[in-house]
Amino acid sequence: MGFGDLKSRAGQQALDTFVSDKSYIEGFQPSQADVVVFSAMPQSPAADLPHALRWYNHIKSYSDAEKKGFGGQKKDLAKYGPAGGAGDSKDDDSDDDIDLFGSDDSEEEAEAAALKEKRLAEYAAKKAKKPAVIAKSNIVLDIKPMDDETDMAEVEKQVREIKQDGLLWGAAKLVPVAFGIKKLQIAMVVEDAKVSVDDITEKIEADMEDLVQSVDIHLFQKI
Repeated sequence: MGFGDLKSRAGQQALDTFVSDKSYIEGFQPSQADVVVFSAMPQSPAADLPHALRWYNHIKSYSDAEKKGFGGQKKDLAKYGPAGGAGDSKDDDSDDDIDLFGSDDSEEEAEAAALKEKRLAEYAAKKAKKPAVIAKSNIVLDIKPMDDETDMAEVEKQVREIKQDGLLWGAAKLVPVAFGIKKLQIAMVVEDAKVSVDDITEKIEADMEDLVQSVDIHLFQKI
């Protein structure tokens, strides 16, 4: 059931296909379903699995404390994915007429598991033949200055000097925080397979430690 072994290529291909038109494993906001699937992966997916990589980097951007605060209830990993939690319903349509749910006959557990793994692999292989879509995300960063005397024009200048393939800086504005302090909100569009949001925020904090107090993600939206 579900994605199969997420440590394997086939399992990660199934995940890539599953999130090709979704931002999250369940619903429209991060939940415990994303935490369970994320925790089952030993490392980030390969660059040729752009949808899975985009989803992985997005969930990775949250701290452990934030992940604990996600809604929903944790379920077994097998309950998530293209075949997860579907039960024995015969009314669900499968993509491209591929039956992901296997037979309802009383066959031995090992044979049933092997059949489902085979069909998941066939499903992933068929999807892999379709032209790859370049996954992008629209992100807005909140950059908080060290104090009210920080030159915010210089902060924006240095941020825009960060160059990377797949990264495009957008509009920026100053937003009042308190006591005369203003934070910089700056937008960027990234190609998910090429740019890690964590790497960008860490670079800003490390290279501009005299000017910047912290960097937070204000908005993360799949394009």
